[in-house]
Amino acid sequence: MASQGSQQVQCEPLTQAMVLLDHPSTLSRLFELNSQDIDIKLLAKDLPPLQSVGPQKCLAFSTDGSKFATGGMDGHLRILQWPSLQVLLDEPRAHKSFRDMDISLDSEFLVSTSIDGSARVWKINDGVPLVSLTRTSDEKIECCRFSRDGTKPFLFCTVQKGGKVVTAVWDISTWNRIGYKRLLRKPTSVLSISLDGKYLALGSHDGDICVVDVKKMEICHWSKKLHLGTCISSIEFCPTERVVISTSNQWGAVATKLSVPSDWKEWQIYLLLLGLFLASAVLFYIIYENSDSFWNFPLGRNQPARPLMEGFVRDPQISDDQSPW
Repeated sequence: MASQGSQQVQCEPLTQAMVLLDHPSTLSRLFELNSQDIDIKLLAKDLPPLQSVGPQKCLAFSTDGSKFATGGMDGHLRILQWPSLQVLLDEPRAHKSFRDMDISLDSEFLVSTSIDGSARVWKINDGVPLVSLTRTSDEKIECCRFSRDGTKPFLFCTVQKGGKVVTAVWDISTWNRIGYKRLLRKPTSVLSISLDGKYLALGSHDGDICVVDVKKMEICHWSKKLHLGTCISSIEFCPTERVVISTSNQWGAVATKLSVPSDWKEWQIYLLLLGLFLASAVLFYIIYENSDSFWNFPLGRNQPARPLMEGFVRDPQISDDQSPW
């Protein structure tokens, strides 16, 4: 993302956000974003571990924000704790040059791809390479993203084979490829996944975007010529709404509302549960009033009437010493 000029910032009002951006010259810069009321200040700070490291091709934060990784144009991989900046992995020959990277939901693994089409998986806490993803000699693994729903341990990668581009899926428990599907059907420049893991977004080199339902692996939204004739450099999902922001060098940032089913809000779920509870109470009351609950079953022709409740009340005239025992 950094080498293509896009800058991504996520923040909330009245909070501070630490953001890493690639500087056009030679080093990565740290910015502190202060948001108080309507005043916004962007303060540049030094980041010693990444000073004078050269141009960085890609950067990834873990979902919980405790780790981040950078991949340089020289193939140098660095994984650090955040915000302590403790170095977990420093590998100068990880790749020929980085293409893309991502960190798994549990922050245990990092996957990285190279411009030569190879892909490697790293175990973050141990600081060692774990496995190289299998591919044929004419395949190039390009973009990569881990699943995010917490139940399906998958890795999604775009794979180019000749003139065909497919989205392949690996099972991260065995690191075996389990399937693939043609989705965008053109060279892919960027791959992104929503925070809840329900949707994948793919951007093309000529400005198209398609969004895929992960459960069905089917396209549910397509925006053609969104960035007309320009390579899409980044796609980010909105955390709270079904909206994506895409960027390109020529057209800048474009927000797109997705034509997908709306998600249930928390208050809507509670309202539905309350409605079901009230409906159940009303139904129970109607049944109780119009049927005989326990005693008032339909009476047969020769069946005596219901017993009176008084029959169950103990007669005070009957003494306790009448028991034969």
